[in-house]
Amino acid sequence: MGQLEGKTAVVTGGSSGIGLAAAVRLAHEGAYVFVTGRREAELEAAVKTIGEERATGVAGDISKLEDLDRLYDAVRARGEGLDVLVANAGVGAFVPLEQTTEEHFDQTFGINVRGTLFTVQKALPLLNEGASVILTGSTAADRGMEAFGAYSASKAAVRSFARTWSTELKGRGIRVNVVSPAWIVTPGGTASFGDDETAQAMKDHVAATVPKGRMGQPEEAAAVVAFLASDQSSYVVGSNLYVDGGTNQI
Repeated sequence: MGQLEGKTAVVTGGSSGIGLAAAVRLAHEGAYVFVTGRREAELEAAVKTIGEERATGVAGDISKLEDLDRLYDAVRARGEGLDVLVANAGVGAFVPLEQTTEEHFDQTFGINVRGTLFTVQKALPLLNEGASVILTGSTAADRGMEAFGAYSASKAAVRSFARTWSTELKGRGIRVNVVSPAWIVTPGGTASFGDDETAQAMKDHVAATVPKGRMGQPEEAAAVVAFLASDQSSYVVGSNLYVDGGTNQI
């Protein structure tokens, strides 16, 4: 029997990368998982990967409140409330200060900050006593990475949310924590590096800077998500757990 047998989970941005790996791991631990994504074809493929008997896909964009309402209507219809919420959906791009546009800023904060806030707010009526809320942050929130200003600031806001919401929700026994990855091999991360040749060169460069000596895998971040979702982390509240191969630690 898995650690999450009989539990219900939601993973936003669950079509690929860390979100998909987290959804697969939660389902493996026994949870029934609702996953969201903006692209129908990828979402359908994700549900098959997770296991159609263990998952439901709900297409949507977390920056659109009506899409969040549809997601939680589906969870409500199942009738078992919500035990684990992984607010993972996010976007990021390398844009220096002098080239930052309103569109870039609004998209970054609209999804990473506004979308995360309403993802959690709209889940509140469904969250069961003792539920676990897990936010996907980033080590970028702690670093002065060139050309990553808007993204880094948005993830710093996510880290702050976890502290505030932990205080606000403690009366219901709801724990809120952050998982902060760095240099995980994902389709989105690879695409942000540019063409295939440039992306490979960047990966090689990054791997050489990581104390662990390599980039991380989505499943390694998913293992931390599963820990925070389970009772094994019952005394972990408001924390920020790094999955970075030592990048921000050494």
